[in-house]
Amino acid sequence: MKRLSLPVACALAVFGSALQAAAQGMPPLPKPGPDQQIFRDDAGTWDAKVESMMPPSTSKGTETNVLSCGGLCLVTDFKGDFGGMPFEGHGTTVYDSSKKKYVGTWTDSMSSGLSVGESTWDAKTKTMSGWMEGPDMEGKVTKMRSTVEYKADGTRVFTMFMNGPDGKEAPMMKITYTKRK
Repeated sequence: MKRLSLPVACALAVFGSALQAAAQGMPPLPKPGPDQQIFRDDAGTWDAKVESMMPPSTSKGTETNVLSCGGLCLVTDFKGDFGGMPFEGHGTTVYDSSKKKYVGTWTDSMSSGLSVGESTWDAKTKTMSGWMEGPDMEGKVTKMRSTVEYKADGTRVFTMFMNGPDGKEAPMMKITYTKRK
């Protein structure tokens, strides 16, 4: 007898629970709304110019964003190089209506685990601001702050801030994204 993998078994259990809830007159499943508009705007392929401050370097990459889960989340794949080494990363972002925040995960080829974070959207300044915590290249858990500024020219600029050896926060990386037509 063939056994189901754990992810498939979990997916079937969730699907079965959703069918049972629907049959019992439970509330309808969530639908994308205004809080997911930023996901629709970010969907597509973006060229990335990566500027690292420590050590100073510049490289290029490509980010591909796909709407998923019926438009409720954004799945991100990034490929490029960092200091001449191949780099790839993968993330997911959702809007958590109970927290009133965007929550996300990130993992990449330069870290040994999963980072998690939260952000808030400021519609006036068109800026997403938040934090992310997870393992660095050596496996040490670190926390960083980030901003994503959406510019009038259609680009967006991601800036990552970390505490330096002196304990003071400083920008460590800036990525400028330009959406492909």
